[in-house]
Amino acid sequence: MSYSELKKKSVEELNQLLGDLRAELFSLRFKNATSQLDQTHKIELVKKDIARILTALNAKKEEGIK
Repeated sequence: MSYSELKKKSVEELNQLLGDLRAELFSLRFKNATSQLDQTHKIELVKKDIARILTALNAKKEEGIK
């Protein structure tokens, strides 16, 4: 998911997506701990997506302040 796609979404959509990705990250970490996760790189991809969403949310917050 690219940052330009995230900028177009509303705050509610971003918060929903953030919750979904955090749940997915929890699941991936649990699977990794129990050695059920074959593709461990997915953890890093989800973490980067979460960071992009948080960046987009903070940018929208800054726009609201100005």
